[in-house]
Amino acid sequence: MHPVRVAAAAVNQTPLDWEGNLARLNDAVERARAAGAAILCLPELSITGYGCEDAFFMPGVARTALEILDALRTRTEGLLVAVGLPILCQGSLYNAAALLADGVLTGLVVKQALAGDGIHYEPRWFKPWPAGVVRHIPILGRSVPIGDLLFDCGGLRVGFEICEDAWVSQRPGTRLARRAVDLILNPSASHFAFGKQRIRERFVLEGSRAFHATYIYANLLGNEAGRALYDGGTLIAAGGRLLAAGSRFGFEKVRVLTATSDVDLTRVARTMSFSAQAALAHRDDAVVPVDFAPPLAPPEPCQEPPSDGMGKEEEFTHALTLGLYDYITKSRSHGVVISLSGGADSGAVAALASLTIENACRALGPQAWAAAGIPPGLPLVEIKRSLLNCVYQSTINSSTVTRDAASSLAEALGARFHLWDVEGFVQDYRRLVESSLGRTLDWNSDDITLQNIQARARAPGVWMLANALGALLLSTSNRSEAAVGYATMDGDTCGGLSPIAGIDKAFLRQWLRWMETTGSPAFPPIPALAAINAQTPTAELRPPDQSQTDEADLMPYPVLDAIERSAIRDKREPAEAFCEMKAKFPEYPPDQLLLWVDRFFRLFCRNQWKRERYAPSFHVDDENLDPRTWCRFPILSGGFEEELRKLAAQTSASCEAPAGSAADPSPSPEAGP
Repeated sequence: MHPVRVAAAAVNQTPLDWEGNLARLNDAVERARAAGAAILCLPELSITGYGCEDAFFMPGVARTALEILDALRTRTEGLLVAVGLPILCQGSLYNAAALLADGVLTGLVVKQALAGDGIHYEPRWFKPWPAGVVRHIPILGRSVPIGDLLFDCGGLRVGFEICEDAWVSQRPGTRLARRAVDLILNPSASHFAFGKQRIRERFVLEGSRAFHATYIYANLLGNEAGRALYDGGTLIAAGGRLLAAGSRFGFEKVRVLTATSDVDLTRVARTMSFSAQAALAHRDDAVVPVDFAPPLAPPEPCQEPPSDGMGKEEEFTHALTLGLYDYITKSRSHGVVISLSGGADSGAVAALASLTIENACRALGPQAWAAAGIPPGLPLVEIKRSLLNCVYQSTINSSTVTRDAASSLAEALGARFHLWDVEGFVQDYRRLVESSLGRTLDWNSDDITLQNIQARARAPGVWMLANALGALLLSTSNRSEAAVGYATMDGDTCGGLSPIAGIDKAFLRQWLRWMETTGSPAFPPIPALAAINAQTPTAELRPPDQSQTDEADLMPYPVLDAIERSAIRDKREPAEAFCEMKAKFPEYPPDQLLLWVDRFFRLFCRNQWKRERYAPSFHVDDENLDPRTWCRFPILSGGFEEELRKLAAQTSASCEAPAGSAADPSPSPEAGP
């Protein structure tokens, strides 16, 4: 038997927060030591923070990272500790993991597969390290090996896959397995997305089985830099069996998962495997001898850890509340302000803010909101009234239904509720512009103008309230609206953070119903959401006799979201998207679907400038439209005009092309520049 106790840490870091980052790494080291671990894996780039962006180019960042590494080194007596940091080598910057052994820096392994798709831009800052290459560089006064290394720690062979290395077909683990690796450490910064934890579990389990090794996976936790969220999921597996899985999300800054693995079992499995062929000709200088052998641990019974069993709704709630908490406290905001219209979007944002306040207090106790200026000992009801401000701003077109829904929800959430009438401001602006135009504005010729001024008249007051309170103004736009520009810039899009801009309307309404009736032990139901869920979504910007609804202005939200995924996620042209919609929605006539497909493509192209201007949003779905994290598109383009003309011509024989489909895409608020 050769039992070794290993650990993986989830750490909530902040880019360039040198003192705080070091304190949390030291905390993780001490927790691992207290749990009897001999080996600890810390997350990727956790010394600097993963989200430093172009600050990585500053020479002082790499220099300071080495100073922090040296300080951490002194705390690793009796342990093997892996930690991530940027490293300069021969004029290029690399994403590396340092292995500290009993107070000594033994070497640095460099990431070979850089994450350059979607939310990730690593190739902008780092160079990929070629497989099989080893160099020596001066670090902290001595020559240190760097590159594609394997460490022999008193007979225990330790190798690395750094985050993306494990997601590609040519995994470094394959070569490590041929060199008889015993443990593979994976320091990661893997952003949260729906269902992604199951993918991580698969490659960790399969890596441990195929490579005949113990696999230790560490990840970041929380809202590190503003947009990306990290669930802190840690995993330890051996020989294809999951030994331990850390709980995800949570408001604590440091969490350490430990397990005991019998290395002899994976060695025996390798010996018995016909396919496990040794790399006998591999160069010797790629194996770094380490004068430290991790001590053996008492053997433990192996029990398969249970899955956390989270559905999409609960994952979403955990991710958004953690993201909000970190954003509010790291920005030192004194709470939030929400323009609560009584509709689904603002109701969801208000509910999430309330849940954030409750769960942080429950998890962290009296000091939970110290960064927001809340003194310890204040009861929850007072904390909520201090941190959560909701404002209903009525015009002549607002209804008692939405006003009452906003009022009852704010009361149920414990928010401070403000009722404002902004109709006077709307009329003042109207008279001002009419005097300049020399004519009267009317709904027949100035529909968009008269809708948008109501939304814009609501912005200055809530901004002023947020400024006076030192609070964060939350925007309430969702992803479906962002896709087609169904939002008023400097109106309902105003705010410093847009928490739900990455979430489609169909799921948001599903989540609201779940939150009203079901919830979970961590997030009890909020029955007051019934007043929100009973309504048909409407902007309430036209006169009541026009019976305005979102879906009448645009199209049914399920259809909109399906066209968006076809066009944006799957990169289908209009004709292909139309064929897909005909198969997916046979209940609608082809001419109606043609109109909606035409409308979507035109509005998407015309409104890229809006998506460029949205407040920062949380990335929770790897089908995002945020041009700064996922989907880049030109602000000015041909707008698929030729493709849409061909589509209309191709379908004219089988279905009559709707009148105006090429010239009148939608009467949606501010549909274009």
